[in-house]
Amino acid sequence: MIRTIRAKFIIGFFFIFCISFLLLNQLVSQSIETSNKKIVAEDLIGLKKNSSIYVRQAFLINHFTNDQLYFGQMAEEMVQDLRHSTSSSVSAYTVDGKMIYASDKLPFSGADEDLKQALLGKTAYTISYSSGNTSVLYSYPVVIDGTKVGILRFAKDFSLLYEQSDHTLAIIFYIALAIFAVAFLFSYILSRHITIPLIQLTKASTEVMNGNLDIRIGFRRRDEIGKLAANFSSMIEKIKAQITRIEKDRDRLEEVNVERKQFYDNVTHELKTPLTTILGYAEMIREIGERDESLFNKGMDHIVDESKRLHGMVLALLEMSKQTMNRDDFEQVEAGQIVRDVCEAMQVKAKRYSKKIDCHAEDGLFVNGDGDKLRQLFINLIDNAIKYSFAHSDIHVEAKREEQLVRFAFINKGETISEAYLSRIFEPFYRADNKQHEAESVGLGLGICKNIVNEHHGVIRIESEHQQTTVFIDMPYAQERREPL
Repeated sequence: MIRTIRAKFIIGFFFIFCISFLLLNQLVSQSIETSNKKIVAEDLIGLKKNSSIYVRQAFLINHFTNDQLYFGQMAEEMVQDLRHSTSSSVSAYTVDGKMIYASDKLPFSGADEDLKQALLGKTAYTISYSSGNTSVLYSYPVVIDGTKVGILRFAKDFSLLYEQSDHTLAIIFYIALAIFAVAFLFSYILSRHITIPLIQLTKASTEVMNGNLDIRIGFRRRDEIGKLAANFSSMIEKIKAQITRIEKDRDRLEEVNVERKQFYDNVTHELKTPLTTILGYAEMIREIGERDESLFNKGMDHIVDESKRLHGMVLALLEMSKQTMNRDDFEQVEAGQIVRDVCEAMQVKAKRYSKKIDCHAEDGLFVNGDGDKLRQLFINLIDNAIKYSFAHSDIHVEAKREEQLVRFAFINKGETISEAYLSRIFEPFYRADNKQHEAESVGLGLGICKNIVNEHHGVIRIESEHQQTTVFIDMPYAQERREPL
């Protein structure tokens, strides 16, 4: 298989030139042949015209009652006169095709197709080629006063005409061959002129692909290949500049990551002290007791549980800067039950804000994950919905299975979040509008949510329009495991 452009050029040009040469040679040969036949036909027409005038004059001078008999009697004299006047061999035939007299019988001993046509009352000729000689046999019926009296047949040599034609054809052949040879040589040089720079460009691109950005190509040409080489060199310079910029950005990202880690450390340190205090006071209050001891104990239990959870979250955030969660520790959990438990626990806070949580979660929503992480995820999302929804509004929480996915939706009525804020809302430490956030919020909530969803191989997205904000979460569904009997 031909792979190089140079070989394709050479073979392509070779086939084009060969086919063109053969077609040109064929066309020239046909043109010369047509021209020769035209010259022969014109010469024979003149021959017939002159001989017809001679025969008619002879009949006018000596008119006989039987023209056929007279034609036979004067055949020898007529043939000799016509042979001298036309420089051709001449023969005379009866109307039945029998030879009466011939100046030379040898030329008329061959083909007789023209004679057969003359017997039918037609004028015809045949061209014969033999040993480099070309002769024409020409026959036509002699008609006197509407009556056919005999047939005249001529044998004329056209060897010189065809010899000249063959010579002309040979000259044209060699001239065309020389032209095509020069054109092929020029095409070969042109192909080298095109392909050699392309080979150098290919080698240079291979070097660049292997990481060598110091290679340069300089062609002293002003054509398209020269421009291509210049563009290639410019491209290498731009790639080198982009790599330098990427390296600088990488260094800057490393600095940002260090700063972000420090920010994590500072935030968790600030959160740890008040949460520890809340935990201590909550335990003390539970020990003191109140008038409605049952309700008081239930509320205090929630305070203690949430304080411990938040304390654990702070410790987890400290570890977040070091490593991510090991997914090998995941187990199958029923996410629907976790959602319902979180909604029930968060109803107390929702009532404090004059809001209500409407929860619809199907049974059997199994996912592979960490139950505590999922609980933290749902609490953060519902807590945000409570904080940033309109007063006296309902918060809707839905959880259902859709084919091989478990889909969660957290919907609340509130101020519409702009597209600019939505594009960055999952970034840690980023807050869309500081005025809407509580004093203790540091912008970690949605960033933590996204990390938890990613760890569970899920997808989280937010839509906000027409004063309604919806958080969608999709997680892979895990088939329920059944214990063997």
